[in-house]
Amino acid sequence: MPLSRITKILDGELQQLKDEGRAKGKEFIVTDIKKPEGEKGPRFFLKGYGNKEFIRMNSNSYLGMSLREEIIQIEEQTARKYGVGPGAVRFISGTYLPHRELEKKLAQFHSREDAMIYSAAYVTVIGVISSLTNSETIIISDELNHNCIINAVRLSRPKDKFVYKHLDMNDLEEKIKDSVGKAKRVLVITDGVFSMRGDYAPLDKIVNIATSYDKYFEENIIVIVDDSHGVGAFGETGRGTEEVVDTQVDLLIGTLGKAFGVNGGYVVSNQTMITYLREKAITYIYSNPITPAEASCALKVLQILDSDEGKERLKYLRQLTKRFREGVIKLGYETIVSDHPIVPLLVRDTKKTADMVQYLIENGILATGLNFPIVPKGDETIRFQINADHTVSDIDYVLKVLENYKKARWDIL
Repeated sequence: MPLSRITKILDGELQQLKDEGRAKGKEFIVTDIKKPEGEKGPRFFLKGYGNKEFIRMNSNSYLGMSLREEIIQIEEQTARKYGVGPGAVRFISGTYLPHRELEKKLAQFHSREDAMIYSAAYVTVIGVISSLTNSETIIISDELNHNCIINAVRLSRPKDKFVYKHLDMNDLEEKIKDSVGKAKRVLVITDGVFSMRGDYAPLDKIVNIATSYDKYFEENIIVIVDDSHGVGAFGETGRGTEEVVDTQVDLLIGTLGKAFGVNGGYVVSNQTMITYLREKAITYIYSNPITPAEASCALKVLQILDSDEGKERLKYLRQLTKRFREGVIKLGYETIVSDHPIVPLLVRDTKKTADMVQYLIENGILATGLNFPIVPKGDETIRFQINADHTVSDIDYVLKVLENYKKARWDIL
């Protein structure tokens, strides 16, 4: 069947993205990695750039674990024992010992009764929210929540949904008040750390508000947090936003694909909730899990994180983050105050964002430019992410390049 008409329409939409400066374009292809050496952290090589070395400032691998030799060895050993894939969805015969060992350790790490792992955090969010939404559910969501939450709400088709202003607790309370008498169940959903900004939700205040109005809803107000950028990277022991604000929520969703440096997602809660999700979550039941080897790697990283070595690595990550954020401010750039290793540089202009990203590439730095609709119009940003395998020398080099750009190009565009 010819696709001539739809192809013409799609070509037009793609051209519009390019004309507006919003097209992501071709993806960089990593061809090789040089391990840390001397004062330099890892260096990455890209297809089409020959022997040019790049500092990767756009990686979610906050703890820098994916290149550690002991983690690589564990993956190899486990793959030799169980094979390279699970071979089935979990309820058939795809659950392996490393899967359950990891789940037990995650539950323990987060002080919960049980945990379950998924193939990714994105599908964890969809599976959790859709499973807990019925015809008598209202969902209340922060306006800057991640795309996975937005799509999960759409797919879940709740009785109604409300969006409160970013981190505005008064607006959240008003939305809960507006829900009284209209539904039996309310899901309050927020990111822990907001992925484009590095700021974080006041979970203590959210839980207090939810608790004070819980009696008005027959099936409770349930607080759900996706802390994918928080767990493993935030807090003195890496327990994420819950640790920073000293509060525990009803369901906590995390990822193994960021700070843990592996792959997969998970949710922790009480035993009944997790058992229910195993029976109802479509993205769990009908999708393969991560491999046994990946589960073993994540378990090892979790053991390292939950040790004195892990605390020292997190302390070093905080020190690097502080050095970079203070350096950005000193240079006169705008950023968002936070202790999280996401450091956004607010450019507030699409053309300038693209130019700055290109300048960074020319100087061997990979950082991500974020334009509408990923961020609101006027919030165009370059997101820098600090990793524990960066060095002080790496941070100072990036700051020097930003200083040079500020002097040479910032005021011209």
